[in-house]
Amino acid sequence: MGISSVGVGSGLDLDALLTDLRAAENTALAAINTKAKTAQNRLSAYGTVKGAIEMLNTAAAALGKAETFGALKTSVTGDGFTATSSSKAIAGQYSVQVNQLATSQTLTSAGLADRTTALASGTGAIDIQITVNGKTQTLTLNQADTSLDGLVKAINSDSKLGLSATLVNDGSGTPHRLLLTANSTGETASITKIETADAGLQAVIGFTKVARDPAFPDVDTNIGNLTETAAKNATLTINGIDVTSQSNTIENAIEGVTLTLSKKTAEAGALVVTRDDSVTTKAVTAFVTAFNALQTTIRALTSYNVDNNEGSALTGDSLARRVQTQVRDALNVAGGSGGIGSLSQLGITTNITDGTLTVDSTKLAAALKDNLAGVQGMFAGENGISAQMTKVANEFIKTGGSISTAQDGVTAMLKNLEDQYETTSDRIETKMSLYKKQFTALDTMVAQMNSLSSYLTTQLAALATNKKD
Repeated sequence: MGISSVGVGSGLDLDALLTDLRAAENTALAAINTKAKTAQNRLSAYGTVKGAIEMLNTAAAALGKAETFGALKTSVTGDGFTATSSSKAIAGQYSVQVNQLATSQTLTSAGLADRTTALASGTGAIDIQITVNGKTQTLTLNQADTSLDGLVKAINSDSKLGLSATLVNDGSGTPHRLLLTANSTGETASITKIETADAGLQAVIGFTKVARDPAFPDVDTNIGNLTETAAKNATLTINGIDVTSQSNTIENAIEGVTLTLSKKTAEAGALVVTRDDSVTTKAVTAFVTAFNALQTTIRALTSYNVDNNEGSALTGDSLARRVQTQVRDALNVAGGSGGIGSLSQLGITTNITDGTLTVDSTKLAAALKDNLAGVQGMFAGENGISAQMTKVANEFIKTGGSISTAQDGVTAMLKNLEDQYETTSDRIETKMSLYKKQFTALDTMVAQMNSLSSYLTTQLAALATNKKD
């Protein structure tokens, strides 16, 4: 609120005095602002600690999963296929030869001179029944949409049909051929019937698949004007055993291994399934990184600068110290299992100056190679590090846990400080208004006294002059 000039009448510097009084009163607001800033920094710090605990909890949870230990990897020598493995795979070596890829059935129409002329002889809506893999779907078209271009667009727009369409130009006088391809590969995935009541359209795309006579396997017995190229199953040989598949992606021909075939091979390739300790190593490294990040975070937030006599957001905070202590204690697994009772046996040691962990990768690799079960028990056992760390972390970060309770307390404090600020600000404005009224009255009174004094002085001077005369 601006202050109009006070003291003009009296000659007193009352404006300066009012400014000084406001500055003195505002020290109470400054104190509240300082407290609010400290509380806000503390609230933010709790959020930072919570985030670091959540990261540690995630890393600890990964070490509690069975798939983190004893994971397998595949390597392939040769071409024609690739391989991936799951947790169900078993280490071993396999010979794999791809004899034939799985293909899809195709149907090709006779050539037509024009691709845009409607093929249907009738008018109105025209239904086409298409049977693929034993399921019949109906495609409904307007007569104008029954050209080769229209058929391709309509078929490819309906995913339920189970086939796709395209046009092939063979370069002849009647070059445009409709090519239909079943969406699935393998001998049992086929288009068995295409039928419509429209004679003009039926003459081009009508088709009924008829099983061939075993005595004459090369004789096409299908009905209609579409030429079929039959689908084929994939065939391969694994360690001398012939395997057949509808698809070029073959799951569990080898337990826990997925093979993806890409081409026929003249000779067998080698597939080796071996243990992949890098999965465990990465999980352990991620855990150590998250643990160290939490320790570093707490150390920074609780530090005290002796040189400038300043603390940090959580200096002296008991909750922060409790987090630091309890996560360190969670690293101690009583008794261990599988002959491993401490992290030091895995090459993981504690820095006594700051509480962070260091990993000796060579020693960890040796432990994984020589005693995987022991390493797994240390981390993923019923009372292992993963379970203990998760329990500790959840007590701090869960809804209603220690950190959220502390945050609620600080939030309430900030609300209280906000209320204090408003109340104090209103009080100061009321007081300053009173000061101004009092100073204005003082200014008026002094001005009047000065005026009276001046008048009396003038009158007395006049009396003295009269006496001399």
